[in-house]
Amino acid sequence: MDSYSLPYTFSQRAQQLTSSTIREILKVTERPEVISFAGGLPAPGGFPVGEINAAFDRVLRENGKTALQYGPTEGYTPLRQWVADDFKRRGADVALDEVLIVSGSQQALDMLGKLFIDPGSKVLVEAPSYLGALQSFSLFEPEYASVPTDNGGLIPEEITDTLAAGARFLYALPNFQNPTGVSLNLERRQALVERCAALQLPIVEDDPYGELRYAGEPLPGLLQLGRKAGATVIRLGTFSKVLAPGLRLGYIVAPSPIIAKLVQIKQATDLHTATVSQMAVYETIKSGFLDEHMPKVRELYKRQCGYMLDAMEEHFPKTASWTRPEGGMFIWVTLPGHMDGARLLQRAIERNVAFVPGAPFYASDVRANTLRLSFVTVSEERIREGIAILGELLREG
Repeated sequence: MDSYSLPYTFSQRAQQLTSSTIREILKVTERPEVISFAGGLPAPGGFPVGEINAAFDRVLRENGKTALQYGPTEGYTPLRQWVADDFKRRGADVALDEVLIVSGSQQALDMLGKLFIDPGSKVLVEAPSYLGALQSFSLFEPEYASVPTDNGGLIPEEITDTLAAGARFLYALPNFQNPTGVSLNLERRQALVERCAALQLPIVEDDPYGELRYAGEPLPGLLQLGRKAGATVIRLGTFSKVLAPGLRLGYIVAPSPIIAKLVQIKQATDLHTATVSQMAVYETIKSGFLDEHMPKVRELYKRQCGYMLDAMEEHFPKTASWTRPEGGMFIWVTLPGHMDGARLLQRAIERNVAFVPGAPFYASDVRANTLRLSFVTVSEERIREGIAILGELLREG
């Protein structure tokens, strides 16, 4: 049927939607011969299958009728309290009514877009920034303003009065940022929350990777620092990277007036996050399981990152540079200025290697001579093989 004679009409918003660059690349990587550094997927070897299976069994056996029933929009109270208590241990006095459980942090991004963004609203983002957030926010037609970054991440001093004027919020990932893998040091974190407090600019702190630190010392989050500095910080967290993404479980921590409005938005979205998943996750973590589990996951990621960095040192030309993350899942590569990551990808796929070009991670001022590599789901042998191929392609120019 001709597109002009369809018996239905999509909204303007729907007509503007495009597929994720990463999802399109992942279609190629389904071929078993392709060495994929593209997907930002957690390592399945870190999934505590046995513990989660046992937790579901206990929940269904002991409290099955509650677990299979509708639940409150705010989330399962014991899990919300666990989140609040966990932040208290980290130095942020979080109350129960400041915690909302969501169906993965991607839902949190969508809900925050609904809460804050009108068509034409200014939103500040890092350059580069998380592609999934840009996709989610773009649905609500904001005007992006990019905050410059360097090898140390976002530069707080670049948030000028002019740049911040009228902005609804700043979206930032301070820990092992997706896509660059870099983290803000303590000095920049402090400067950022103080600057945003002075500007009355809310910060959306997205922290899916903070628990994946395998080098260096842990740093306080923007939520902890922001509450001391008088800044409004909305913290997004997830159980995807510490347990398993298939659970689709995350949370938002924010001042109670923001949570109250988000509850109304969630009621119009999905009523509540799956009760049985919330109860099973709480059953898994309530007695300190993460303290035992996360060191094993961090060690796994540390090894994987080391394999890739070693291979890059051996095979990549000196004309390329890259980040050396202390945690997380990603390495960011900057190519010589004349090279284009998208064109390099076309050549790499011909050699059965995939990655994500850097351009889609920029809301503006695109730097096409960049790319993102993910190392966590690829074996050591295939990492070394794939990086050697990329090195050959880079030397060819």
